[in-house]
Amino acid sequence: MARTLEVATAQYPIDTFASFAEFESKATRWVQDAVNHGSQLLVLPEYGSMELASLLPDAVRDDLHAQLGALQPMRDDVTAIWQRLAQRHGVTLLAPSMPWQLADSSYVNRAWLFTPTGADYQDKQIMTRFESGPWGISPGQDLKLFDTPAGRLGVLICYDSEFPLLARALVEAGAEILLVPSCTDTDAGYHRMRWCAQARAIEQQVAVIHSPTVGEALWSPAVDINIGRAAVYTPCDHGFPPNGVLALASDSTPGWQFARLDLEAIGELRHSGQVNNHGDWSLQHERLERTVKRLSLK
Repeated sequence: MARTLEVATAQYPIDTFASFAEFESKATRWVQDAVNHGSQLLVLPEYGSMELASLLPDAVRDDLHAQLGALQPMRDDVTAIWQRLAQRHGVTLLAPSMPWQLADSSYVNRAWLFTPTGADYQDKQIMTRFESGPWGISPGQDLKLFDTPAGRLGVLICYDSEFPLLARALVEAGAEILLVPSCTDTDAGYHRMRWCAQARAIEQQVAVIHSPTVGEALWSPAVDINIGRAAVYTPCDHGFPPNGVLALASDSTPGWQFARLDLEAIGELRHSGQVNNHGDWSLQHERLERTVKRLSLK
């Protein structure tokens, strides 16, 4: 397992395609570009696969609910492309998530993680108002820990990263890096993602990799506006940037952000860092219990 890791995180635009082959060409170019920079772990965003809705008839594409079912016949071909690319280049790759229909006909937001030798997925845990309301996306299966050539990984899809206990569960299970794919349509949404991703890196003393969708796709009722900045965050401690920002895009231009992660150095912070957030996590529980008890007596 590599202890120094080259990572690439995408600012990924929602494009339109005239054919499925055009999508495959895009995926191939993007992965090749990251590989050309020596990247071993590639992270792509939440709902990036919604660009495939551009291949649907206008009436279906414009219908929030109709597009969900119409995308399902493509899903196996989509995952096969990302799997082949991961195998061909020997990389670990988090593919853009997409709505995925389950046996009970419900839909989850599923992100597939591919390695040179296998594949697994993470479903989003907590739905936004738009997902659970107008769009009809449901919470999926439990969080997983992925043991990969790039390290032990956890995936918190967008809104999930705003809940510290989910991150804590993954880190307690052994996650060294948290992957945060996102899709946000306002500056406020992007900044929620940014600050929460950074908070998780500080709280848990791990690296956090954030990949957003960017740009406009006004033809899409689901992902029409996309605002974000790809980034890699670390603890704010010895040997790392004082602001915890190892990489951050300066503007919204589509492309990769690259960084080198020293996983051994990050892990060492838990023993010799200026602070011990990870180890001191349990101390808050006793103080919370005492505070709640004291305040409830008033």
